[in-house]
Amino acid sequence: MSETQQHVEEPGPSEVRSPLVQQELKRAGVWFALAITVAAVVLLAQPLMLIMGALVLATMMDGGTRLLGRILPIGRGWRLTIVLLGAVAFMAYTFYLTGSSLAAQAQAMRTIVEAQVMRIGGWMQQLGVTTTPEDLKGLAQQAMSSMGRVTAAVGTAVGAVTSGVMMLVLAIFIAVEPKLYERGVAWMLPMEQRAHFYEIADKMGWTLRRLMFGRIIGMTVEGVGTWLLLWAGGVPMAGLLGILTGLLAFLPNIGAIVSGVLIVLVGFSGGTDTGLYAVGVYLAVQIVDGYLIVPMVAKRAVDLAPALILAAQILFGALFGIIGLFLADPIVAMIKVYLEQRSKALDATNRAHPGEASQS
Repeated sequence: MSETQQHVEEPGPSEVRSPLVQQELKRAGVWFALAITVAAVVLLAQPLMLIMGALVLATMMDGGTRLLGRILPIGRGWRLTIVLLGAVAFMAYTFYLTGSSLAAQAQAMRTIVEAQVMRIGGWMQQLGVTTTPEDLKGLAQQAMSSMGRVTAAVGTAVGAVTSGVMMLVLAIFIAVEPKLYERGVAWMLPMEQRAHFYEIADKMGWTLRRLMFGRIIGMTVEGVGTWLLLWAGGVPMAGLLGILTGLLAFLPNIGAIVSGVLIVLVGFSGGTDTGLYAVGVYLAVQIVDGYLIVPMVAKRAVDLAPALILAAQILFGALFGIIGLFLADPIVAMIKVYLEQRSKALDATNRAHPGEASQS
């Protein structure tokens, strides 16, 4: 072989044209983008949760507006106004007309719960358990104080009110004309992906409306049922316990546990018979909601395993605080809808182009 023969030079590792370098750059880009996404979620936890909360509120307003449209053949704006005025009137009746009595009951309930915790701690010490009542109170305070980043931002009264107003205003703007914002998001996508986006958005909207409708029905049944049954049995603070049970019913699993603990503690403060009656009321209400309301309304829209919901509540509660705890169920439902629709789209593509699917 001649010394003057020229050798063909190939790109080395320092050349961007090298296939090895391009492959490694792609991998590094994926991990870098993932790191930026995680950092953005951590840093923007509060606004992201507020936006998600506004979407949930807007869905509830939109569901009420659509439901009212079946009865009143008037414009959407008027129907939305009626829904908002009805919600404001209900809140005003609940908190203003009964505010003084509920405030007194809340103070009395705190005293009763603390006394019952002390009794349980003393009973445990008699059984040889070293845990003291102060330890139980400290554990509860520690659990409430370690609920994530967002809790610190909205933990104060001013922060809670500000966050609530922001979510409400944003939800009203979205509920006035949801298709406008849907088209705005679709505008940022490529043309060939917009039809699939509209399909996913419609399915998500339908699922979230159904889920929230079932949640409202469950809250109403649990709240009113608990109040009437406890009042009929002479259990103290039946009105406050009914309101707390109805509000906590928005949280699957965890809400039922918390409301059950309160009902049992307050019930046994009135005696053993009253306590056993309160336990029976709690079980009856939960059975009606779990075996009648939820299967009829919510599970037809999105069938989520209880363990999945509980795990999501623990995770979102630790990451995002109280707001994450409230929004865990809707977020998991939306993720499930997206994955199901995405899987259907891929299956349809594979059936339409089997050759391309086999090559890929």
